Amino acid sequence: MKQMTKNTAVAATLFLLTGLFVACNRPDSTATTEASDDSYDIVISNGRIVDGTGAPWFRSDVGIRGDRIVRIGDLHEANAKQRVDATNLVVSPGFIDMLGQSEFNVLVDNRAASKILQGVTTEITGEGGSIAPVNDRLVSELFAGPAAHYKVTVDWRSLSDYFTRLEQRTHPAINLGTFVGAGGIRNYVIGENDRAATPAEMTEMKRMVAQAMEQGALGLSSSLQYMPDRFATTDELVELAKVAAQFGGIYITHQRSESGKIFESLDEIFAIAERAKIPAEIFHLKTAYKANWGKMAEVLKRIHDARDRGLDITADQYPYIRASNGLDACLPLWMREGGKDKMITRLKDPLQRERAKKEMDDPQAKGWENQWYGSGGSDGVMLSSVLNGDLKKYEGKTLTEIGRLMSKDPRDAVMDLVIADHGESSVVISIMTEEDVKLALKDPLMAVGTDSSARAEDGPLSDTKSHPRGWGSFPRILGKYVREEHLLTLEEAIRKMTSRPAARIGLTDRGILRAGMMADITVFDPATIHDVATFEDPNHYSVGVKWVLVNGRPVVADGRITAERPGRPLRGPGYRK
Repeated sequence: MKQMTKNTAVAATLFLLTGLFVACNRPDSTATTEASDDSYDIVISNGRIVDGTGAPWFRSDVGIRGDRIVRIGDLHEANAKQRVDATNLVVSPGFIDMLGQSEFNVLVDNRAASKILQGVTTEITGEGGSIAPVNDRLVSELFAGPAAHYKVTVDWRSLSDYFTRLEQRTHPAINLGTFVGAGGIRNYVIGENDRAATPAEMTEMKRMVAQAMEQGALGLSSSLQYMPDRFATTDELVELAKVAAQFGGIYITHQRSESGKIFESLDEIFAIAERAKIPAEIFHLKTAYKANWGKMAEVLKRIHDARDRGLDITADQYPYIRASNGLDACLPLWMREGGKDKMITRLKDPLQRERAKKEMDDPQAKGWENQWYGSGGSDGVMLSSVLNGDLKKYEGKTLTEIGRLMSKDPRDAVMDLVIADHGESSVVISIMTEEDVKLALKDPLMAVGTDSSARAEDGPLSDTKSHPRGWGSFPRILGKYVREEHLLTLEEAIRKMTSRPAARIGLTDRGILRAGMMADITVFDPATIHDVATFEDPNHYSVGVKWVLVNGRPVVADGRITAERPGRPLRGPGYRK
């Protein structure tokens, strides 16, 4: 009962803050002037307006001119170039994916098809390693395989370069904002080596964070389960986070442990937020591996307690019990140190392979999150995608099945697949429980992120399988957890997908339906919306999303993708032109 009371209080506080956020930032003069002219480019009529604040729905029309909402009210007699009949449909702000991962994929296919057909209008990305800054070495190490496979020219080096490419050449269907990755900065300056930064290197990393913030980064990110982020100390992260804070950014992290040391990992996040005086968000909050199932209640309590102490901590999640990452994450950390080439050299050494195999089966393995053991070994790890066409026959199979097909120990199969695909393979891993996922989803602090890049049923991005979260996270919540299970109200679910993430990252003109705000709008059928993608057969669009407007232009109309590509880079608070 105590926790329920606290959650209710938090929800009320966030509701009030959202109202203040809009009131302080809405361009009222524009809204008043525009509303007086009774002519619109698009009018969405007769819909159930769920405005994103968490307030009860109401029936009204939405008038759009150019890229903005200019009026919400009775517009049945207004002049409009186009009318969208939203009878029996919900009209909401466009959904904001707090971890979209599409920064490279939109260069391959600018439709972002699997996202817009979920109602996503904005992606936030940059999990530890960001699209920029990069140097020639990092371009070769990080992008050589995907760039060659998808015929993408990596012609950017700075974040400014990348945003210019989005604006002038890519023209994506969605808006995209990114954090600057602490791991990417570390790799740029130090490489993938397990050592402390020298004072000179620390100065250079701080300079690079400041430059990225001036070029539009939303803040600093880290992904502390993986290399080279894991080699960073708390002190190093604090110093970089202080720089981001000076520009109004936040700190966002894939925490150092989501399993056996999750409480210690939370303490590190709290320490960074406190010492750097910066708001912090936890990417894809979970309690991973069977030994930690049931700990979500305590995790949430500790986050709320930190907030009670004055620390601005929030989190986001995806609504599935399986996760996804690189197949090489099943290997011990020492095996991966120094980059892919060094890893592959070690994998070809029989003595080092045997050492790695023993550690993979060791429940007490030190120094890394033992993903292999935590997933239940080969039965709990499914190969989801590869770049090497010769390996396509193994996609969608567990490592138990692949080991049987290869006539070898599944651990050897892991290593041989990593070698053959040069570390580009991805897996889906069974590591969570439904009870913990639902408990987190009910908490008012949570937002929603897919943690997956955009894909498509056709075209170049249809050539591999993936995690279903990239196809169905938002409709899954609205269909399964709102309509079927009544875990959340519709209004609360929409708040988590819109105003909650917008306020967190400082998007002052998106995330709420109000006159003067940008016309990022999703129209869906609450009676039919649901996810279709499954773990075994993921490459299917969700259903029930009827219209999606990005910056006032329909990228989805009557459930079909249009030719419109109005997405924009969304630059952070420190941006200097």
